Amino acid sequence: MPMKNQLKTLWELFITFFKIGGFTFGGGYAMIPLIQAEAVDNKKWITEDDILEIVAIAESTPGPVAINSATFVGYRTCGVLGAVCATLGVVLPSFVIILLISFVLREFQQIKAVQYAFNGIRAGVLALLCKALWNMYKKSPKGWVGYSVMAGSFILAAFVKVNIFLVIIGCAVFGLVSSLVMERRLAK
Repeated sequence: MPMKNQLKTLWELFITFFKIGGFTFGGGYAMIPLIQAEAVDNKKWITEDDILEIVAIAESTPGPVAINSATFVGYRTCGVLGAVCATLGVVLPSFVIILLISFVLREFQQIKAVQYAFNGIRAGVLALLCKALWNMYKKSPKGWVGYSVMAGSFILAAFVKVNIFLVIIGCAVFGLVSSLVMERRLAK
C-alpha cells in the first residue's frame, strides 16, 4: 500500500473508531453493530465472517470487547499501525468523556432531568445489546451443539455464577471436542 494511501487509511481508522467510541453508550457489546456497519458495510475493511471471528477473539482475550475489536480490525486493515490508530480512536473519546463527567457529575447527579437522561440511555443501550445479540444469532451455526453451548453457558454464568473466564474456556473446549468428533464421523 503506497504511503499516502496508508496514511489516509490510518486516519480513517482513527476517525471511524473515534466516532464509534464517542457516540456509543453501553460498552463494547453496544459497539459491535456499529463496528460491523462501519468496518464491513461502509468501509469494506473486513468481511461478515471476520466480524464473528473478531467478536469471538475479542471476548476470549483479556480486555474490553470494543478495544479488542478495534485493535483486530485495525490490524487486519493496516497492520500494527492500524491497530494502534483504531485502538486510540475507540479509547480516546471514552477517556475524555469520563474525565469530564467525573468533574461535573457530582454537581448534577441529584437533578431529576439528569437521572431521566441516564434512564433513557440505559434503555437505548439495552436495544443496542439486543440488536448485537440478534445479529450474532443469525450468523452463528445452528444445531443442537450450538444451542447446548448457548443454554449451558447462560445457565452457568447467570444462575450458577461460574466465572465467565471458565465459561469461555469450557465453551472453547466443548466446541473443539465436538468439532473433532464430527470430523471423525465424517471421515468414516
